[in-house]
Amino acid sequence: MRLRHADGTTVHLGYCTNVHPAEDLPGVVAQLDTYAVAVRRALGVDRLGLGLWLAAPVAAALAADPAARRRLGHELTVRGLEVVTLNGFPYAAFQAPVVKGAVYHPDWTTPQRSAYTLDLARVLADLLPDDAVRGSISTLPLAWRSPWDAGRAATARRRLDALAKGLAAVQRDTGRVIRVGFEPEPGCLVESTGQAREVFSDMDTDRLGICLDLAHLACAWERPADALAGLRAAGLPVVKVQVSAAIEAPDPAGASEALRRFVEPRFLHQTRAAGVCGAADPADPAYAADDLDAALDARLPGAWRVHYHVPLHAPPEPPLRSTVPVLRDALAALYAGPVAGCDHLDVETYTWGVLPEARRPRGDAELAAGIAAELAFARDELTALGLADGGGVGAPGPRAAEGVPS
Repeated sequence: MRLRHADGTTVHLGYCTNVHPAEDLPGVVAQLDTYAVAVRRALGVDRLGLGLWLAAPVAAALAADPAARRRLGHELTVRGLEVVTLNGFPYAAFQAPVVKGAVYHPDWTTPQRSAYTLDLARVLADLLPDDAVRGSISTLPLAWRSPWDAGRAATARRRLDALAKGLAAVQRDTGRVIRVGFEPEPGCLVESTGQAREVFSDMDTDRLGICLDLAHLACAWERPADALAGLRAAGLPVVKVQVSAAIEAPDPAGASEALRRFVEPRFLHQTRAAGVCGAADPADPAYAADDLDAALDARLPGAWRVHYHVPLHAPPEPPLRSTVPVLRDALAALYAGPVAGCDHLDVETYTWGVLPEARRPRGDAELAAGIAAELAFARDELTALGLADGGGVGAPGPRAAEGVPS
């Protein structure tokens, strides 16, 4: 979906397909029919945006085959779908039975991560609608927090410099601007916007910036207005926003039974207590645990926020709640002012398949309906801030693009 900010910026809103398990190109196309078309029809829109997730082998095959990219672009267009952003955080097997810490590998100290991200950039350059200003790719914030040392930091810095040069080459070859956003996440080397300012302050901000996941922002107990002001002061653009909500437990001891229903084997659910906002290290074990079961065993003090993406429109039952108030504050900080803070928005609830049994979709149709309800929720939040229907659509194909400030 496209919305229009008062400053004239087209704001793209879609959903991230990492909720689906496809690991090859036929599977990616099949999921368009099973889910994306059903979501588009439920919303009653002519064109739906997707934050496409392509596993590394698929990305490599597409990057090497212009004809295959054209075919994928055609498959999107005939279904009323468009892509301006890709999720390049999970490398592969994101919906495997057990993912946990594997999602952080390979990291930005490896050539595999660099190659994957540039493959995605080449693919996205050909998938972008003709009238899209630019594309974006989200990626992990360098690595999990340990092990890390000066040598790994130097290697990662060289890879970021090479990434910026590679993105410049994509622009020279295609005329399309592609930017990469590093996504602060609990437990990673960069888990807060404050750490992002320290780590990324000297990178090429014409092509590299921040992907702001609103559930992660909440789990770091950051105030959205302050976080965004800090990024602006540091000259770090927000190239993509993931519209997501985490679990909040004001009284974890009293909610332990409800919280245990969210313990599951696939994903990490990093948990941060309210005191983390005053800690020098957000992963300080006095206030933090790397998974929900560990937090329950440790009995962390104070209120908790849990890195467990819950449907935007359907918060968990009391005594739990979601961090949608943080989401609202962030959207207001980004869009209520005279200038749009970002032009790419992705609803990213990848946890539908591991929700407690009573809240889990029963079949493909229920999952599509849930995704549509989330997108309608996000659209309504944005229109309440003054954004309007963005109108026209474009078709995939290369076009010279100019960057606009974030």
